[in-house]
Amino acid sequence: MSLKSLTRDWQPMSFGFLDASAKREIRRTSLKAIAVPGCQIPYASREVPMARGWGTGGLQVSCTLITPRTRIKVIDQGADDSVNAASIRRFLARVSGAPTTMDTLEADLIQSRHRIPEEVLQDHQVLVLQVPNPEPLRPVEPNMSLARQMHADADYGRMWLQLYEQIVRSGRVMQGASYPSLVNGRYVMTPSPIPRWDVPKLHMARHLTLLSAGREKRLFAVPPFTRVEPLVFEDVPYRVEDHAGLSCARSGARGFFMNEIPQADGSSSYEISDSELGVKSIRQRDNETVTIGDTWYKNGEMAG
Repeated sequence: MSLKSLTRDWQPMSFGFLDASAKREIRRTSLKAIAVPGCQIPYASREVPMARGWGTGGLQVSCTLITPRTRIKVIDQGADDSVNAASIRRFLARVSGAPTTMDTLEADLIQSRHRIPEEVLQDHQVLVLQVPNPEPLRPVEPNMSLARQMHADADYGRMWLQLYEQIVRSGRVMQGASYPSLVNGRYVMTPSPIPRWDVPKLHMARHLTLLSAGREKRLFAVPPFTRVEPLVFEDVPYRVEDHAGLSCARSGARGFFMNEIPQADGSSSYEISDSELGVKSIRQRDNETVTIGDTWYKNGEMAG
């Protein structure tokens, strides 16, 4: 046996940017997270060519899962054409040679910041959510050691108290994005800064969702067909944003989550947050052949 036989030719970069050891660790961490839904699993977050807080956690998971045949979709606040989404999509394609797409129905791997697409994801698709703050207990317990113990004991009384105080003071739950949700009847998680509108999309979904926080070095998961239940009192039902009566000024689509765009005269217009669904709606309106998949919401109501 020679030394040369044990080594490989020098390469400028590993496939998918991360080295094999980093990928193995993230795969092991992902399997643990899937086995214990909602539980935060620590991992050694690596350096990637992106500043912390701009999606490094999601990028590491995507680099681990990607293959040359994986079709990639990257969105930021629902948009495929934002600077962050375009940069990440270009980077993933460059380090893997994988094809990219903006069509939710064609994607195998979807990396997202703060939104879940409006079209229903299928069982062959993986959703990777970027998470800036994975700890739902941080607002009520800033000491992370004590927060970990509270998770171990399933002690979420302070979170219930926080929701109760919001109702008493404001007449409703004021929690918007990152609404705390109980996963599989055991762990409370923060489902990334997605709006309340998107949280029901995780409940008993067919797809796998991986949530990764690179700065906090935590990864957790929602496996397919897993219960995800927002924390609510029995007599105060969970409510999503009231966008049912809003219409997209560009596409005319109704009943979906909208972005509010202030106008010069002080009024507001609205544009559908899922940019690709908006493009499809415009093409359909212009009598072009386009396929729009089933959507989670119908006329502003969660489909049965």
